[in-house]
Amino acid sequence: MIGPVGGLIAQLTFWTILALGLAFGEIGRRGLLTFVIVWCCGVFGLPRLGPTAALFVTPYIAVVDVVLVFAVFRGDVRLS
Repeated sequence: MIGPVGGLIAQLTFWTILALGLAFGEIGRRGLLTFVIVWCCGVFGLPRLGPTAALFVTPYIAVVDVVLVFAVFRGDVRLS
């Protein structure tokens, strides 16, 4: 289990990268709408499947973050 801090980091990262992608023109309105719909499906849909599925909301958002990084930055982010 990732915990509440990991969930907060995943949420903040999602919205920050989404704003950067929109500001720099890397994703348009269609991309914005697609990522927000995918986010809503995970955040609101997974807890409806049961208490066990609700534990997967944070990892789901983390995977969406990774896909969003690839879409906005056209590849992986170099750390060094």
